[in-house]
Amino acid sequence: MSRGTKTTEFLKECMCDALIKLIPEKNFDKITVNDITTLAGVGRSTWFRNFTTKMDALTYKLVRMWQRWAKERHLSEYKRYNLDNAKDFFQFNYGIRDLINTIYKAELQSCIYDAFCVVMMPQYEASAFECYQSRFYAYGLFGLLEEWVKRGFKETPEKMTDLFYKVMDNRPDFD
Repeated sequence: MSRGTKTTEFLKECMCDALIKLIPEKNFDKITVNDITTLAGVGRSTWFRNFTTKMDALTYKLVRMWQRWAKERHLSEYKRYNLDNAKDFFQFNYGIRDLINTIYKAELQSCIYDAFCVVMMPQYEASAFECYQSRFYAYGLFGLLEEWVKRGFKETPEKMTDLFYKVMDNRPDFD
């Protein structure tokens, strides 16, 4: 008998939350599956049924957080990035800045980029242009976020949105 989707999602989030709690306490490489599953209150098999690596778990958690955040705000375009939702991107990341700082301190920021790609890459058969555009936005936004983190989130999400549009408008004219 298989678990229901809601139960599976709940258990996955419990394990992700346990992992996140352990990161500030222990070197990431030293965190074991036993550490995670014990803290989460689940069996080891639950971990292996759902995740391959700890980085996969962190990426999963970030994607789920974005999906919930976007759904709560009734965003129409949250499974894919477009120029109009830059403000949403910065507001979301500002709202989870404590988690992002924890991830950066542990030098695990590649899971943030991986989560961006899951969210931003087209979920359907896309044209080459759409794929390149999505990858461009993922790298660009990740770069802006990385600088924002290094600067201690000093700018507001609105200021970051303004900076993003300024960068996007500052392109050479090849005509």
